[in-house]
Amino acid sequence: MNSQKKVAFYTLGCKLNFSETSTIARDFQNEGFERVEFQEKADIYVVNTCSVTENADKRFKSVVKSALKKNSNAFMIAIGCYAQLKPEELAAVDGVDLVLGATEKFKVTDYINDLSKNDMGAIHSCEIEDADFYVGSYSIGDRTRAFLKVQDGCDYKCTYCTIPLARGISRSDSLENVIQNAKEISEKGIKEIVLTGVNIGDYGKGEFGNKKHEHTFYELVQALDKVNGIHRLRISSIEPNLLKDETIQFVASSDSFVPHFHIPLQSGSDVLLKKMKRRYMRKVYDDRVAKIKEVMPNACIGVDVIVGFPGETDELFLETYTYLNELNISYLHVFTYSERPNTEAYDMEDVVPKNIRAKRSKMLRGLSVKKRRAFYESQIGNSLTVLFESENKEGYIHGFTENYVKVKTHWNPKLVNTLNTVILTKIDEDGLVRFEFAKSEITA
Repeated sequence: MNSQKKVAFYTLGCKLNFSETSTIARDFQNEGFERVEFQEKADIYVVNTCSVTENADKRFKSVVKSALKKNSNAFMIAIGCYAQLKPEELAAVDGVDLVLGATEKFKVTDYINDLSKNDMGAIHSCEIEDADFYVGSYSIGDRTRAFLKVQDGCDYKCTYCTIPLARGISRSDSLENVIQNAKEISEKGIKEIVLTGVNIGDYGKGEFGNKKHEHTFYELVQALDKVNGIHRLRISSIEPNLLKDETIQFVASSDSFVPHFHIPLQSGSDVLLKKMKRRYMRKVYDDRVAKIKEVMPNACIGVDVIVGFPGETDELFLETYTYLNELNISYLHVFTYSERPNTEAYDMEDVVPKNIRAKRSKMLRGLSVKKRRAFYESQIGNSLTVLFESENKEGYIHGFTENYVKVKTHWNPKLVNTLNTVILTKIDEDGLVRFEFAKSEITA
């Protein structure tokens, strides 16, 4: 029967969610289901949810509605962070049949013997304290790069964040399993691996079910660098207090790890960093950026920042804006603060009006455009290596250099998933970079 059934997936949120969706999709395929695109008619739709912001919550309802337009009788499953935090809320959404929490999502195929539609979604969730075991995952087949999960959960107590409530304690994959997964990915011809997790700098904690560190993130980086067949390794978001000099130095000398770091800041004000219960002050962030630029002058540095946190006065926002404007970084990911129940910040006073939050967000997004443009301009004339993507976007193919400059050229299917040395020549009207090939051949 299952061979006749089609399943489609939709992922909201982070790279970690993408890696887990891909692994769950492979479980379905191993059970005989046919995976189809989400835009197609399917018998089962699985939505991997996010609950970092209010918008992610709202998007879930939109995604469900879109799927049911294709097949009103489809069996609708919700998994992920939102499903763990608010299962009753998701189960009440019209058309949702099954909601699985943090531990159950990796056993989803055990719950689908009966695909009959329900008036109310069935809930199978756990107490978050039960989410104390590790399930490895990685994404393949969706992109020219793979997201490799190395860590899950978080022990930090940031006052705005629900992730510890949605994913549980910090725990890690074994070093042996990470290396094995990396080898499997490289054998499939994927050129780039992005390391992902909730707090990857905390790698090694809970590696074998205990709280001590069996290995460190630095040891993980060293081990992955020795795996044959991996052309590029990229570190995703890593906390500034956990990004050590030894790791930065190693990346600078590595042939596999690329000069690109994404480092959450959240605020340029020490006053607000303390209210957020972040584990560093601004001086630590200064030191991380300075060290990276000292050993890798062309490195790309991305920054997460939250605007509108309770108590963010005009003066404190301008302190953040000025700090970021003067900092030697490459782009921003701007998050507008949204109240999340069961967080400490939810009950804080001095709430910033939403129209002010929106205004500040727009200012920082504008600063990000300026920062990215300046970084791209600094790379003109440099010889860099581009990994080309697989999508034809209106007659153009896009790719990224090792230091995360996005380039474009006319569509050529022979370029897909190839690495090519190029010389960056100019910035296009759409803000992307044009180039000339430094070599005539295309690298397989």
